[in-house]
Amino acid sequence: MNEKEKLLLELVRKNPYISQNELADALQLSRSAVAGYISSLTKKGKIIGRAYVLPDNGRITCIGGANVDRKSQLKSSLQYGTSNPVTVSQTCGGVARNIAENLGRLDAAASLLTVVGNDQEGEWLLEMTQPYANTSQTMRIPQMNTGTYTAVLNDKGEMLLALSDMEICEAADQAFIDKHWNHIASSSIVLLDTNFPDDVLKMVIERCNQENIPLCIAPVSAPKIKKLPADLSGITWFIVNVDEAMALTGAASGNLREASGRIIDRGVKNVIITRGEKGIFYKTERGEEGAIPAPKTNVVDVTGAGDSFISGFLYGMNKGASFKEACKTGMACSMITLQTKETVHTKLHVDVLDDTYNRFFAEEETEK
Repeated sequence: MNEKEKLLLELVRKNPYISQNELADALQLSRSAVAGYISSLTKKGKIIGRAYVLPDNGRITCIGGANVDRKSQLKSSLQYGTSNPVTVSQTCGGVARNIAENLGRLDAAASLLTVVGNDQEGEWLLEMTQPYANTSQTMRIPQMNTGTYTAVLNDKGEMLLALSDMEICEAADQAFIDKHWNHIASSSIVLLDTNFPDDVLKMVIERCNQENIPLCIAPVSAPKIKKLPADLSGITWFIVNVDEAMALTGAASGNLREASGRIIDRGVKNVIITRGEKGIFYKTERGEEGAIPAPKTNVVDVTGAGDSFISGFLYGMNKGASFKEACKTGMACSMITLQTKETVHTKLHVDVLDDTYNRFFAEEETEK
């Protein structure tokens, strides 16, 4: 930025509603020159939205799905071909939405770019999410249903299958992303799940690469991970489970080193493969790799644990933690969610996360 742009930003910071004529007088420039500077700063993501809104420092923007999340948990062993007694619950869901709420509960600045129907479910989702994340970038689509996700769990809380109606996500197009790019570009980190169409995913990845915006990918599922482009250059962190890693790479079953290496070869800087109760495996473009075991914890429900891991990891990276520290922060966050039936733990808080991290990981850091 040149000196005039810096001065203009300072004036806007003091008064976001300042007029172009007032800016021209203060900077001793013509109004057309001020308009040119504003246009340039907007393209750079230094000014966003109306009233010369300045970007939030440290904001993480989450792009992807938001849906009504329903769980049916069996009260006993599954019996095929007949009625099974279950307990049914309903919460907010969607990978990007869950991560945005988790981040908000950790007092991180988060925003959500998603699509919902013009229906009661969509209204409810936004109402429940707004206390934790900026939802002003949401697109409402008339005559389409807000997405739904239904998980069937066994009597131990483990997922047997999931049913997803996310057709509305196909309505998100490149024009939607382009319209909100100034908001995206002003983020400290972008989180992208794979619910949107493949051309949208490719566009976000390419533009983040061109503009050096840190990007994290959350693949959602093994089938949806195949929507990603062949060239993954521009992805800073790629976080997958074992099934997703194998589906993407075709590596030998369970060969995490081979799978992560193939992902790195496609342009990703850092790969994290989550392994449930076994912890995580990671590999970086610098050739660093290793495993971090998961501490033992009481598992009530695994739904949402992966989203929680990503949330904790991004929270750590956004706070300046090292890569390994952020991985452990993610694991601590996941452990909190595993101990509840909620997809997003309503008791999640910075103090709870810090306490969990200190109990299970701080001693390791001290020993080193």
